[in-house]
Amino acid sequence: MIDLIRHQPVIVAGLARSGAAAAALLAEKGACEVIVTDLRPAAALQQELAALKKYKQLRVVTGENPPELVTPAVGLVIKSPGIPPSLELFQRAKALQIPVLSEIELAYAFMRAPLIGITGTNGKTTTTALVAEMLAEARFNGAMAAGNIGMPLCAAAGRVGTGGAVAAELSSFQLADILKFRPAVALFLNFAEDHLDYHGSVENYYRAKVRLFENQAEGDFAVLNASDPAVARLQEKVPGTLLWFARGPVEDGAGLERGQVALFNRGRAVAHLCPVKEVALPGEHNLENALAASAAAWAAGAAPEAIGRVLRRFRALAHRLEPVAEIGGVQFINDSKGTNPGAVIRALRSFPGKKKILIAGGRDKGSDFTELAAVIKEEVRYLLLFGESRAKLARAVDRASFAAYEQVGSLEEAVAGAWAAARPGEIVLLSPACTSWDQFTDYEARGNYFKELVYNLSKKEDGV
Repeated sequence: MIDLIRHQPVIVAGLARSGAAAAALLAEKGACEVIVTDLRPAAALQQELAALKKYKQLRVVTGENPPELVTPAVGLVIKSPGIPPSLELFQRAKALQIPVLSEIELAYAFMRAPLIGITGTNGKTTTTALVAEMLAEARFNGAMAAGNIGMPLCAAAGRVGTGGAVAAELSSFQLADILKFRPAVALFLNFAEDHLDYHGSVENYYRAKVRLFENQAEGDFAVLNASDPAVARLQEKVPGTLLWFARGPVEDGAGLERGQVALFNRGRAVAHLCPVKEVALPGEHNLENALAASAAAWAAGAAPEAIGRVLRRFRALAHRLEPVAEIGGVQFINDSKGTNPGAVIRALRSFPGKKKILIAGGRDKGSDFTELAAVIKEEVRYLLLFGESRAKLARAVDRASFAAYEQVGSLEEAVAGAWAAARPGEIVLLSPACTSWDQFTDYEARGNYFKELVYNLSKKEDGV
């Protein structure tokens, strides 16, 4: 990789966090020329451009992604996640047989620390953070979370040495464009329909996820969900040591035994980590995340005692079933990260016996809302729909014979409507089932605005 970048220009498409980190890493490793291109105008990229200003070998093109940037002299194109593969710039590169690779592939080329790669449709961020904290608790000489969890993998590449480890949250967008990327531990949490607007089909989405394992070898570990058929069927294809996780006993990996989270070897529990009732994260889906993280951290070398201590104390991350406030006996929960139907189903089932008011909507990713509508009928007393997808969601709940809903124009109206309908003892849950890109820059901005609306509502009720 070093020889390639030092003698030929490299293009980085996309100047979001991962693209900016890729450009910086290339410059620091001695790339002769880095051409950065982004569809957004320079005025919208001031922070990113300021951070890259010190690198003299960078050339920045904004306001367009001109395919003419790709010439036979270019040695490599780095693709930021989320940019559609149909972009003409990528097509031109492929026609000229120039590699188009993911930012995580570039990071891997310069990564010294072993990688724990974590993918799945839901639960990636929580599980990645759990694994990183377990490794830190086990006193690894440097342990961190990176990837989609916040810090791009390229930014993490030089920060952790061989005595540490990096827990990497990996999306299908990133995995679709790898070449030699090889995690020492590869964890596949679960699989459900998602991102059809990007991948075009469920099959393409699944193939991208499965690439996580394709470069693994005999000395590596694969951690699979025994309860998910789409994940479990990979057991015959993974080349490394196979570990399972499940809400019950397993042959090898992490499971449950007599109310305890346990580690299993050859069908026998070899360590009890903590009682299930002491796992700090709420919800059945988070119990699965805890089991998955335990198996992955154990595979990476963490001591069972360290894993158990983290299970007892680790709390929910922001925007993932995050408690916001209780007002007049009504609990408000921020699950803005719930951007697909499966995530919302998990969220709704995390509060058994509680009556719920659900706020959902945003930009559709080509999802089928049929199953979600059936669960809404079971779990939700009242539904507020907002954003571009509100009519599609309304049609789905209509087909499920659920009529207790209204469509509104904004999240602000949805929160106001939810509060007006709520009764003491109920939960108001923001879990949108869609992306935020119709009205917000990302799910974090949407979640933060929801919290702001709730805090303002709390002040109003308190007479402040």
